[in-house]
Amino acid sequence: MANLNAIFKRELVSYFITPIAYVFILVFLVLSSAFTFYLGQFFERGQADLTPFFNFHPWLYLFLVPAVSMRLWSEERKSGSIELLLTLPIALWEAVVAKFLAGWVFTGLALAGTFPLWLTVAYLGEPDHGVIVSSYLGSWLMAGAFLAIGSCMSALTKSQIIAFIVTGSVCLLFVLAGFPLVLDFFDAWVPQWVMDTLSGLSVLNHFVAITRGVVSLKDGLYFLSMVALWLYLTVLALEAKRGS
Repeated sequence: MANLNAIFKRELVSYFITPIAYVFILVFLVLSSAFTFYLGQFFERGQADLTPFFNFHPWLYLFLVPAVSMRLWSEERKSGSIELLLTLPIALWEAVVAKFLAGWVFTGLALAGTFPLWLTVAYLGEPDHGVIVSSYLGSWLMAGAFLAIGSCMSALTKSQIIAFIVTGSVCLLFVLAGFPLVLDFFDAWVPQWVMDTLSGLSVLNHFVAITRGVVSLKDGLYFLSMVALWLYLTVLALEAKRGS
């Protein structure tokens, strides 16, 4: 655990010694506010809640989370520093988990920066704070799932651009799996168990369930399983790199 903690601290600090962290947080805050107040028609709705804010998160994360995850391993491979890391007396899984946790905490800090939006709706009305808390939790869990996917994609290539594009594409597939248009398309000609499987794989369905204020064990396990699976695949990808 000492190794994991050391790598975690190094990675988290590395975000803030480059402009990437500040640009990411600024873009996230600006886009979140714009989507909430303009595209989400916050004032026209006449209802003080953060529903429009969270409704855009799956789509916002398709671009912003890959921007964070693309550097997790691609930069290490491009610079050659991964060779040194793989020879250090640390377990590979420790490095994978530590780098992931650093990115996840970083995205959590960006999400926490939207706290003034919560204060705004609390001032303008009487929102259900329990729903808002569960929605923040669901958003962070979804960001973690996307980040774990990005970690795996980043471990497979030296190019950050390729890692960004592939991560966004894979995450999009998990979002669209629960999109009504997709489900309606398959509904007419596939068995019900296929429909249930698609719905169960959907990030969108589990996220929406949590934003309704119901944090079920099923939804929590889904996101944690997604994280565990993709981090395991990251370890396998790096093991293959070590063996080659």
